[in-house]
Amino acid sequence: MEGIKKYKADILAMLSLTTMAATEQRKVIGMLAEEGLRDKVKTMVGGAAITADFAKSRGADGYAPDAPSAVELAKELVTS
Repeated sequence: MEGIKKYKADILAMLSLTTMAATEQRKVIGMLAEEGLRDKVKTMVGGAAITADFAKSRGADGYAPDAPSAVELAKELVTS
């Protein structure tokens, strides 16, 4: 949260290669809400352990299966 505040981040991208790490993403998105940042920071998730449905269930603003798709998604999220 410190880095998001310090750098005034527009996007928080999270990668999960294991399902254990993926479960923490909901906590991070919840922390954004607790800090009053959820409406200011778009969240995107991806990685081997993530699917679009899983991302949606975590409350993420977007999902990308790979790095090139993540770049396109990030562009969409900051212009919307």
